[in-house]
Amino acid sequence: MLPAALLFAHSDCISIQEAARHVGEVQCVTGKVLRVKAGSKGVHFVDFCAEQMSCPFTVVVFASDLKDVGDVRRLEGQLIEIHGQVKLYDGRAEMILTRVGQLTGGSTMIPPLPKNYDVEKRGHYSAGKMRASKKPKKIKPKPADSATYGNDVEGEDPSK
Repeated sequence: MLPAALLFAHSDCISIQEAARHVGEVQCVTGKVLRVKAGSKGVHFVDFCAEQMSCPFTVVVFASDLKDVGDVRRLEGQLIEIHGQVKLYDGRAEMILTRVGQLTGGSTMIPPLPKNYDVEKRGHYSAGKMRASKKPKKIKPKPADSATYGNDVEGEDPSK
């Protein structure tokens, strides 16, 4: 396995430690995601450090953007590159992830959110109501008025 310094050297991205020096700039920041945590009202935080508050950089995904980004929980354990404007929030550098196109590398294969994913319930699924499927009504065909039954056939009697 290559050291992180060699992996960063192959791209034009800066490390999470350098992000605070580039506040206000559009940059590419790279780092290994340790965990993805759901906060209040469906906001997701992509953390690169064991202690979120002491980490120099974080990525924020708002609930309204999850449909365009996908299932960010799948980023855990991956080395990602994220492109966008570096902002300062509560004294720390951050980037807001609004679409999957901001991610490059192996992280571009994020699957979409499951259809029943409820961001307000912090990752719990709302199963909905279970109903038996409706069977289509059977329509009995009406016999035609001109139909002939039994021995009422005109013509020669076959028994003769």
